[in-house]
This record gives sequence, C-alpha cells and structure tokens, in this order.
Amino acid sequence: MTPHAAPVTAATTAPAAPGVPDPQAGAAVKAADRAHVFHSWSAQGLIDPLAVAGAEGAYFWDYEGNRYLDFTSGLVYTNIGYQHPRVVAAIQEQAAKLTTFAPAFAIDVRSEAARLIAERTPGDLDKIFFTNGGAEAVENAARMARLHTGRPKIMSAYRSYHGATSTAINLTGDPRRWASDTASAGVVRFWAPFLYRSPFYAETEAQECERALAHLEDTIAFEGPQSIAAIILETVPGTAGIMTPPPGYLAGVRELCDRHGIVLVLDEVMAGFGRTGAWFAADHFGVVPDLLTFAKGVNSGYVPLGGVAISEKIAATFDKRPYPGGLTYSGHPLACAAAVATIQVMEDEKVVEQAAHLGENVLGPGLRALAERHPSVGEVRGLGAFWALDLVRNKETREPLVPYNAQGEANAPMAAFGAACKKNGLWPFINMNRTHAVPACNITEAEAKEGLAALDAALAVADEHTEHTA
Repeated sequence: MTPHAAPVTAATTAPAAPGVPDPQAGAAVKAADRAHVFHSWSAQGLIDPLAVAGAEGAYFWDYEGNRYLDFTSGLVYTNIGYQHPRVVAAIQEQAAKLTTFAPAFAIDVRSEAARLIAERTPGDLDKIFFTNGGAEAVENAARMARLHTGRPKIMSAYRSYHGATSTAINLTGDPRRWASDTASAGVVRFWAPFLYRSPFYAETEAQECERALAHLEDTIAFEGPQSIAAIILETVPGTAGIMTPPPGYLAGVRELCDRHGIVLVLDEVMAGFGRTGAWFAADHFGVVPDLLTFAKGVNSGYVPLGGVAISEKIAATFDKRPYPGGLTYSGHPLACAAAVATIQVMEDEKVVEQAAHLGENVLGPGLRALAERHPSVGEVRGLGAFWALDLVRNKETREPLVPYNAQGEANAPMAAFGAACKKNGLWPFINMNRTHAVPACNITEAEAKEGLAALDAALAVADEHTEHTA
C-alpha cells in the first residue's frame, strides 16, 4: 500500500472565480490524482494531467489562473458547453425527486427522454435502449444485429473508432484496437471512402464513391453475404479524421444491406445531436439505418448516457423473445433528466441551427483561409461544428506532418503545435497528424474567431516542420 495523498476538499480546491489563481489547491488536486487515479489510454508514469478548477460555456480554467477556449468540447460531447444553468437545474430537481431507480420500471423522465430522442431520429427508429455510453451502445447494437439475423460477422471500416469495450474495440479500425484485437471476434474490415488519402487511387468524389462501393460489394461477396449480420459505419467518422462521405456512398451502402439482408448500423456517438449542423448526421444524406448508436451530445455529457435507437423490424424480433442484455443503470433518472433538459435547450436556443451557421459562415471559411496561409495545412474537412485540419510536411506529396501513430520524438512536430495552441489560450484536439476544430455547438461567432486566431498563431509552429515548396 502506498502512502495516501493529502485529502482534497472543496474548501481547498475551488477558486472563487475564473482566472483567480490558487496554486496550492491545484497542487493538492494533482498530487491526489497522481497517487490514485489510473488514466485511460496512457502510460501512467509519463503523463502530467492539467488540474482543472472550473468550466463555463466554451471555456475552462486551471488553478494557475489560465483560461482556455475548449476546441475539444471535452471529448466532443459538451455540445451546449459547460454548466448550462437549465441542465444543471434539471439534474438538481431530479435528484430531489427521484435520484435513481432500476431499469425494469416505467419512470416519467426515462419515458420522456426516450420520446424526445425518438422524435428526432430518422425514419422509424422509435424504440430506445439506454446504455451508459457509446461503447455499450455499440456492444448492444452488434448483439441485436447478430440475434436479429442469426449471422456471426460484422463489417467495419478502417479509420474508425467505436469504443473500448470487448466487441466495440474489435470493431474499431484505429491503432487503439491493436493491443486488444483477438482476430477472432467475427469482425471483417474494409476501406471506407477518403478522397484525400484514397485507397482506390480516385481523383474525384464520384470515382471514390463508385470504387469504395465496388470494394465493399466485393468484400461482402468473398466473405459470404449469408454470414454477415451488420455493417457499422460512423456516419461521419470522428476521431479518425472527420471524413464526410461523398454523395451517394451511404445510400449505396444502404442498398447493399437491403439486397443481402444485412443490418445497417450508423454510429452517431460523436456526430449526433447537432454536431454536424443537423440533429443526426444521417439527416444530411437521407439514409435511415436499422440501428443508430448515440451518446455524448444527447445530454452534453453532464451525466453518462448512451443508447441504441431501434427500427420497428428489429424491435419486433424481441416482442416475444427476451432480449439478452441490460445494464444496472440503463436509463438512469439523473442522466435522462439531463437529456430532456439538453434537448429542450437545443430546441429553444436553436443550437442545431447555430452549429450549421458556424460551419457554413465562420469555421468553414475561416479554416480554409488558414489552409491558404499555412504550408502545414494539407486539407480542411468538415461541417457544422465538426472540422479537421490534415497537417502535412508537403502539400504536393501529402506526406503527413508526423508518421501514422507516431510516438515520442517522432511526434515532436504535433507536440510543439499543441503546446503553441495552449500558450495562446486554446485547448486543441490532436490525433496523429490532425487537429480537429470541435468546439461547443453553441459558441458565438466571436468565440469561434478567437479560436481561429489561436490556431493561426500555432500553425506557424507546424509550418517550421514542413518542406516549403515554391
């Protein structure tokens, strides 16, 4: 047993106001963290987590008095920003009324959350199975698809992320899967379209769409359509790079699924609830999946909540047959109260419309202007409040600024870029050779432009690692 860190209390850790330094309190928080908290995705002895004192709106601050504009929205989930008073009040009111109750009962706030979500999902996705987060939603969607079809395999794309639980991590296409990949979980991977780094040698969006669909059709044929339960896709891939699919691609996948009796699962854990300037990213493409997974933005991450929106046909499979899955905290009243309040806030304050406006008129044009000025910016991709800058060493060759999955010294250019962002008061989302601009969906134009200015300054550091061409 290791010695305990000094106890951390509210009296010693909460600055009176944003920007008011209290380094002693921050040191106590950091010491307790380092002594006892085991962090995800990290070598525990090599990390130095920032001690956060508070947050409000699009900003958070530390105990040294530094204030940051959060261009990560936490992990792309605080879609309405931090500490929205209406959602905070709803959680408090629900706690006073009924803090928790088992999932087998009908609870008013659980029913209302499900109703509000079902009203906004596309098509007939009118039944909601609640989970505690996105990975559990993917786990259960995969289980439902396999039970509904009686088939074992699920197809997923490279350049994807679906969660860190057993099935979800095996469905994931990025390197976080490698350490846990059993190579026997019934997963078949394929290449989804990505014109900027096309695996199909395409030169136009139309070519990329056509060749990606042909590749998927061939993969289905060689795997055996009768063995494939589902195809799962992030409607717009998030952590992997925000690659908006070309026109016609998702419709083509829908047709392949219909032809072969395959369940189409769209993962909207990151892209859903206003992030792309629509309630769900599927709305941009006119495609209705059989199952849709969600989490994150459903209640801005205030209390853990996720779920699966289920089509009428798949729900009917379990009318007389018990569904063999469940969670102790499924539809937790506090989480559902936060969801109800968040959806109401998004309606009343037109958050979805604001995200669309930001993408079309502020973030999109602003990021493209940065690309024109900086040799390190190879491509700008995105929509709504969901954008990525692909950073490169050379715009002509498109060589990434750092190698794929770079670690240590090999990742130094991106580390330097990230440090420059923070120095300029911007907390960046960085993954491999990309930085993502994914702020709260309801930030103001002025806040968005503040973030763009900070990115502009930090990109000058990234430019130092490029091969300047005439």
